[in-house]
Amino acid sequence: MALAFLFPGQGSQAPGMGRDLAAAFPAAREVFEEVDEALRQNLSRLMFEGPAEELTLTANAQPALMAVSVAALRVLEREGGFDLAARVALVAGHSLGEYSALTAARAFDLADAARLLRLRGEAMQQATPPGTGAMAALLGAELDQARAICARAAEDPETGAREVVEAANDNGGGQVVISGHKAAVERAVEIARAEGVRRAMLLPVSAPFHCALMAPAAEAMAEALAQVTIRVPLVPVVANVTAAKATDPAEIRELLVRQVTGTVRWRESVQAMAAMGCDRFVELGAGKVLTGLTKRLVPEAAASAVGTPAEVEAFLKSL
Repeated sequence: MALAFLFPGQGSQAPGMGRDLAAAFPAAREVFEEVDEALRQNLSRLMFEGPAEELTLTANAQPALMAVSVAALRVLEREGGFDLAARVALVAGHSLGEYSALTAARAFDLADAARLLRLRGEAMQQATPPGTGAMAALLGAELDQARAICARAAEDPETGAREVVEAANDNGGGQVVISGHKAAVERAVEIARAEGVRRAMLLPVSAPFHCALMAPAAEAMAEALAQVTIRVPLVPVVANVTAAKATDPAEIRELLVRQVTGTVRWRESVQAMAAMGCDRFVELGAGKVLTGLTKRLVPEAAASAVGTPAEVEAFLKSL
């Protein structure tokens, strides 16, 4: 049975995340302490206790989710002698989770990953003025249909001006998230409803992620990534923007920059991992969003999550 490790993205955060791992395992506490030190912030207390509004801020949620994912892996390694390079065929992460995957595979140092995600969160938040961008979920739409809807919605019917509205996340199972200028996204939602898409709804997000409006954030990440050491990962990462394996540090650096404005090709990524022989998928960290998506995308595969002490124990027993 070939194993793939998956790492969640924004939206999986919740107060209390990582608290039980920290209470049970020194290896988890060490990860949280190192992230706190790197950011010069008591992020772990915010993770364990909230408030939710502060934890949900992009600049906090991104390094926090990475910390919980890496803590779960470090516990497996310390408590169970788990050997990532020997036991895992591929790793992949959803959006910010790609940084978690690369950190798990030792391409990034933990402190560098925390600082990069803090910067990424801040840069993505600052890329557009508040209230000018939006994101929406189209449930029951496939990628081609969502792109066609975006193409129709991009033109302002009153002025004829073109606005940005693009497919941001192709999550699979008929779930596509679109992103762009607020008015264009609202037009896309209306078109989707008129076309009979099962559900089309605006999302409560603070910025229009993974679209052309994030270009200033991509520039900021290019500068930051140029200053950071990236090593060959112990396990190949399946990249968001290509849905293909990457191991070369220079290519990984380029793909992380492209990812800021590019579509997260999650459906294709999971299907590619299955085509490459992975038949067991384990989500490391907070929540079970990717576990649910995996069960829909490759129902013949085994999918589970490891984010609590009980799940750590169950996974190690299953090996």
